[in-house]
Amino acid sequence: MAMMEEFKKFAVRGNVMDLAVGVIIGGAFGRIVDSLVKDVIMPPIGALFGGLDFANYYIPLNNQGYSLPLAEAQKAGAVIAYGNFVTILLNFIILAFIIFQMVRIMNRLRGPIEAPKPAATPEDVLLLREIRDSLKK
Repeated sequence: MAMMEEFKKFAVRGNVMDLAVGVIIGGAFGRIVDSLVKDVIMPPIGALFGGLDFANYYIPLNNQGYSLPLAEAQKAGAVIAYGNFVTILLNFIILAFIIFQMVRIMNRLRGPIEAPKPAATPEDVLLLREIRDSLKK
């Protein structure tokens, strides 16, 4: 029973709950960004390159031909799915940029971070300095 009490203390600590909420929201936000890239950004980019679905761009390695959809080409043999990679890379860049902007805004809201004030000089050091100065005179 002691282990359950210890786990309960651990689980209800503020940092653990904040982390759990962050992971859940981050997962949902990741799906939003994924949809943004897949459904809004990549179709115009695919149209520029002459295809309808950029994620289906690949280089066949087993003479499958370029006319097959990616899933069928993968069943027929190995392919380099560079279109899917570019889509995921763009997903990551957008997500990283948005997180960077959020951290920047949070840092601005917190205000400037003050440098720690130097510790007060101990009394004995001040007395020794006074003695040194009076001996110099």
